[in-house]
Order: sequence, then structure tokens, then C-alpha cells
Amino acid sequence: MTMKTAARPSKAWRTIEIILLTGAAVFLLIGTMSLRSQAELADKVVRLHVLANSDSEEDQALKLQVRDVVLARATEILEQSADRKEAEARLRGQLLELERIAAEEISAAGYDYSVTAQLADTAFPTKEYDGFTLPAGDYLALRIVIGKGEGQNWWCVVFPPLCTAAAEDVPTAALAAGFSENEVGLITEENEGYVLKFKTMELWGQLKERFE
Repeated sequence: MTMKTAARPSKAWRTIEIILLTGAAVFLLIGTMSLRSQAELADKVVRLHVLANSDSEEDQALKLQVRDVVLARATEILEQSADRKEAEARLRGQLLELERIAAEEISAAGYDYSVTAQLADTAFPTKEYDGFTLPAGDYLALRIVIGKGEGQNWWCVVFPPLCTAAAEDVPTAALAAGFSENEVGLITEENEGYVLKFKTMELWGQLKERFE
């Protein structure tokens, strides 16, 4: 009795397999490098995240009022911070004060919502600001939650003070906080391929969440 031998894959299929494997390897490499870039940025940043009580016009306006007073005071607190570690320590020591001034602003506006101020690792999408962009990923954030915290939120960067800096001053503020020239070029979109890097970071973040 004769045995049938398995058909060998054609040369065309072998070529396709090689292309697919090479593509997968390149994707993994880019993904790993992109995640590392995002993590390095996150190690130098503290974001401000203000959550409104609801999406009503009044609550959204109140959110911006609270944002203004908290951002102004937090900027003062962090003025002498040399890096994110020092910025985090200063903010942790002033959370009650930040909570108090937010509560005073809410009360002065005629509302009795509760408010909490905390530092927590928070997931953010890719976000474009005036003069810079930050990729999606987890960042330490100063979170101000007003009332139920169920409304549209506002977020930016409190350290370095990129939200209060003019667009042309962003590179200087970032360098002063320990960003490398390459990182400054990345967030200010001066580096070629930044769009691909940011999209890859976002995709990898989504894949990571699914697996977890």
C-alpha cells in the first residue's frame, strides 16, 4: 500500500508566510518601542483631570470654574518642582487644600456638590492640545471629581505646566522638566512618524486592556 505524502506548500505560499511573519515581527517591535516611549513620557508628566457632576450646561460651566482655580493653585504649588517625583510629592501634601478651594468655588457658585481631590493612575486617549500632543496610555493624574462625576471631563497637563504655557513656550517648559530633545520633538509633532507612533501606542493599549 502506498502512502500519500503531504503536499509541499508552493513557493508563493512560502513567500506569503515569510511576509506575514516579518510584518508581525515588525509590528511587535514597533509596539514595544511605542509603549516604552509612552511610559517614558508618563514618568515625566502629571495630568489634571476634572470630572463634572453631569452634562448639563450649568454643571459643565461649573467644571470650568473649578478647573481654573485648581489649575492656578496647582501651578503655584509645582512652580519649583524639578521633576515628576517632586511634583507628585508636593501635590500629595496639598490635596486637602486643593479640595478645599474647589469646594469653596462650588459653594460660591451656589451648588452643594461634594468634591474630591486625589492622585491616581488614569487611562487617557491620545489628545491634541495647543502646541503639543500626548499619546494614549496611563498617566498619573490629579483628579478632581465634582458631585457624581458623571459629566464630560476636562484634562490637560499640570506638570510640566504645558496647559498654561503658550504654544511656542511648550518646548522650553518640557525641557526644564527633564524631557529629552527627542521627547520634545515627539509631543510637539516635529519628529517624522509621530502619527504612526501615537496610533500604535493607542492600539497596543487597547490590546493590553483586552488581554487583561
